[in-house]
Amino acid sequence: MSAHSPYVEVNVDCLAGPSHHYGGHAFGNLASMQSKKQLSYPRAAALQGLEKAKLCMDLGIPQIVLPPQQRPALDVLWQLGFRGTDEQIIECAFQEAPKLLSACYSSSWMWTANWATVTPSPDSFDGRLHLTPANLVSQFHRALEVPQTLDALRRIFSNRQFFEVHDCLPCNWALADEGAANHTRFCSVYGQPGLHLLVYGREGWSEQEVKGLQTEFPARQSRLASECIARQHGLRCDRVVYARTSSKAIDLGVFHNDVASVGNQQFFLYHAHAFENTGRVIDALKRCAEGLQLDLFCFEVSEGVLSLKEAVKSYLFNSQILTLPTNEMVIIAPSQCQEMPKAKQVLDELIAGNSPIRDVRYVDLRQSMQNGGGPACLRLRVVMSQEQMGAIPQGILLTPRRYERIKKWITTHYREELKFEDLRDPELMKESNSALESFSTSEFSC
Repeated sequence: MSAHSPYVEVNVDCLAGPSHHYGGHAFGNLASMQSKKQLSYPRAAALQGLEKAKLCMDLGIPQIVLPPQQRPALDVLWQLGFRGTDEQIIECAFQEAPKLLSACYSSSWMWTANWATVTPSPDSFDGRLHLTPANLVSQFHRALEVPQTLDALRRIFSNRQFFEVHDCLPCNWALADEGAANHTRFCSVYGQPGLHLLVYGREGWSEQEVKGLQTEFPARQSRLASECIARQHGLRCDRVVYARTSSKAIDLGVFHNDVASVGNQQFFLYHAHAFENTGRVIDALKRCAEGLQLDLFCFEVSEGVLSLKEAVKSYLFNSQILTLPTNEMVIIAPSQCQEMPKAKQVLDELIAGNSPIRDVRYVDLRQSMQNGGGPACLRLRVVMSQEQMGAIPQGILLTPRRYERIKKWITTHYREELKFEDLRDPELMKESNSALESFSTSEFSC
């Protein structure tokens, strides 16, 4: 592979499913907890995600859009002891264990930032792109995604000349891995070697941590998992910084680091309380950046400017930062940031000042946001060369024509609204199956 081949950052998004609802499963995710059993709007959820993906496409960013995963997870319900016809299993599960049924209907795969940790070929030990799917063992409903996620990634990145899709880390609390939501890569341009920030909430082995004595809400990512992935991908030690999420942040709802910081190329936007000893983290990043002749632009948001509680409510740091073909940066922020004066002021300052951010686009993602997922949650960033781009299935890339077809498909097959009680309706299962079957072969298969 030519070292001079131009590289691009591709966004991988996955549509919310027809059973999108608010199960309240994610302890420590305040939006999810507060939205439990509220009325949901599956059609709007899928359309909002699609419109966000279209915006990226319109801005010149390569954009992959994948179909929903298969739900409900009847095989899991069978494994958990429910028997009978599919309809009988659904009804029995709703009566005896509605939370289990809800988890098996969850649409949480839509947050692809948790699908995997990605190392592009300029940084790996063998010059290939490496992906390690997250095991997501900290949350039952999220762990159910993993087999289908692994299958999708292996179908997309099947060419072993260019790609290596690893197995997940062993499914153990000590190795709990949440994927790219806790990983930021810094670089001058995408094709140059980069610096990796890997963020964790706990070490992995500590007895005190196992007893859950450190935070009110659980810390999901372990440092041990992050270290294993760095080793697996062959990252150089002098190009990796490990940082611990502050206990205060976790207890205020920062269940992943992408709720308190976001970075792109040489730019880093973060809250002052994002990490334990944030100053040391920034110093370590700058020291490592010097070795790459990388001039980091670090923009800290203080507690006085925007409290961490307000940051979690607005999801400012879960914005998506894109580098356009013109080499200018644009930030895609949730519409809540436009509605909260303090959050909007931060974004206005970024544009007016000397940061690389030249524009902000606000997007309506309310259906995802009510479950704790903003623009950054809805995408997995994959840096690829032109040769690598040519080695993936081209039919999964979003085009204007494919956008129109998917939009029509969503409008045809998704319910406008869904109550929690509707999960017992066997027609929902049939509608979900019919929707996936109706995807054309070229659009569905990888």
